[in-house]
Amino acid sequence: MSGFFPPAPPPAHTHRYGPQSARNADLEVLLTDGLGGFALSSMAGVPTRCYSGLVVSQLPPVQRFTHLVSPLEVLTVGGVRHTLHALELAPGVFEGRGLEVLSGVTLRDLLPERVQAVGGVRVTRRVVSPAHAGAAVYLYTVDSREAVTLTLGGYFVDRDMHHVHTEAPRLTFEANGPEVTVRGERGTRVQIHAPDPQLTPLAPQPFPQRVYYRHDAARGEPDHDYALGAALWEVQFPAGGGEVALVVQGLTDTTPEIPDPWLAYGQEAARRRELVELAQQTCGVSDELVATLAVAADAYLVRRTNPAGTSVIAGYPWFADWGRDAMISLTGLTLLTGRFAEARDLLDTFLRSVRRGLIPNHFHEDGQGAGYNTVDGALWLAVALERYVAASGDLDFARKALPQLRELLIWHLRGTDHGVRSDASDGLLLAGEAGVQLTWMDVKIEDWVVTPRHGKPVEIQGLWIAALGAEKRLSEAVGEQPELTEAWAQARGSFGQLWDGQAWADVLDADGPLDLSVRPNAAIALALPDTPATPEQVEAAVRQTETELLTPLGLHTLSPRDPRYRGNYGGPQVLRDAAYHQGTVWPWPLTAYLELLLSRGEVAQARAALTGLSGHVWEAGVGHVSEVFSGDTLTPGGCPFQAWSVAELLRGHVLVRQAEAQQAAAQN
Repeated sequence: MSGFFPPAPPPAHTHRYGPQSARNADLEVLLTDGLGGFALSSMAGVPTRCYSGLVVSQLPPVQRFTHLVSPLEVLTVGGVRHTLHALELAPGVFEGRGLEVLSGVTLRDLLPERVQAVGGVRVTRRVVSPAHAGAAVYLYTVDSREAVTLTLGGYFVDRDMHHVHTEAPRLTFEANGPEVTVRGERGTRVQIHAPDPQLTPLAPQPFPQRVYYRHDAARGEPDHDYALGAALWEVQFPAGGGEVALVVQGLTDTTPEIPDPWLAYGQEAARRRELVELAQQTCGVSDELVATLAVAADAYLVRRTNPAGTSVIAGYPWFADWGRDAMISLTGLTLLTGRFAEARDLLDTFLRSVRRGLIPNHFHEDGQGAGYNTVDGALWLAVALERYVAASGDLDFARKALPQLRELLIWHLRGTDHGVRSDASDGLLLAGEAGVQLTWMDVKIEDWVVTPRHGKPVEIQGLWIAALGAEKRLSEAVGEQPELTEAWAQARGSFGQLWDGQAWADVLDADGPLDLSVRPNAAIALALPDTPATPEQVEAAVRQTETELLTPLGLHTLSPRDPRYRGNYGGPQVLRDAAYHQGTVWPWPLTAYLELLLSRGEVAQARAALTGLSGHVWEAGVGHVSEVFSGDTLTPGGCPFQAWSVAELLRGHVLVRQAEAQQAAAQN
């Protein structure tokens, strides 16, 4: 066993929460394994969702199953038992004293360290999810003047991560000294690492435990689960204390051994420090926000089995990998963080998955196939490809990818699925058919497409022009003749059809009328390369965005002045989905607005617009950025850990920092 609190490299960034803040169940910590699996809990370790505990992927990064809800932790001091874990049984009713004895939580490059103090004893717990191990590793350090006993075990389940047990699961416990195997349809291996003279294996006596999930209750989802609890070992510590480690792994065909959990923690701590240093060196910004988001970005990059390659989990805890999200996120997750190899492999994953000019909107959770109902995913791929080549200088990959890019664009020119085709009369891109949602505003409730946007959506035209422009510039970069310049010029010449003389339309309907709904899509379009607009037209977009859409945390998806506006995002899924793009605030489009400000030299205004979202990093999914916020109250909602939210905050922050540096240099 390693020594007492073995040294790990100093973190690039440390963030501390006191006992009151750390008890807040809305503060959640995420650890990921790079395979789609994860360990999730509240800051204090309380499970608050059916996704809490340890989730392991059987077919990376999908087919994910929950194995553990929470460790079982009991400290005995002078014959008095103190339960260190805490499970919520009903709203505000807890089993265990974990919250009462909490001293605080420290995040070291987003690795959580929980400290509890009771009976004159201090117990520190660090947690890590080693890369590609499908595991949660809990390292305990006990600091005591007298001899004490720590009892360890867990609350186990065996279920799809999206569901709960309605009765106690049928599990068997196979004990073998320092290792216990818990078996249901799948297997969970639990190992303890402690000096043998101090370790006493216990005969498992599992008992049913009902658990309440407050975040699921708020979402109108099933909010009670049943687990089997079991104490598995007692560890006797002499006066002065010592260390012990608990390793919980989901058994798969490739589950690796973790022989030294302290070494595994040190390796992960070092890896995170290296991620920060690489990102700061690459983007040229060395501050705490870049340090935090560089580590957060790593959580979304995963290995995919079928098709093989790098992919991006759109959001934790419930999303799988989505094409549109991956391409929008690519710049922030990989290019600004210096991870060019992952960027190239990510592009290659989706280029190999193109079907009739479209990339997968998402890969199915069962690992069988993908859905191709997206018009913007393939266009964002073209934008991401050009950004990758510009950042990396990888002309070999540009040369390799160009034929695929051209084929993709030709499918759009001639026509492909879901009515996606270039309108020969003006060169703009048509998309949409009854019952299908194709843009990023893609909610469908049974037969109701909430925001259909069929015709010629404004951001789709910006993306179409940018994609055609990417073919032109990449061809020239590798010394080849561009093949789609005429289509690019025609689309640019027709883009002005979406301007009504005073404002940008959200959609040019297929039969001619302009949909003048005020949404963030015009800002997205105008921030893209090649989109033609006069200074007056940009001014109009900026002013409308500021007066009707801008909030401290992002942009409304529909103006609150619109009678269709829904200011509350919450409750059951049907209500959430109805509000999702009808006024709910999204953070990721904020960076497009920042780009418009910076194009006008309004650097101070851009920094001011980022202040709220930068602070939010520590308010929900700690170190990350939420998927959405309720339109009226700005309460965080959706996934507390969202890929494109993290990526675009990082991109926006770096753009503003670079502009501030240029402005300061000019003034000097």
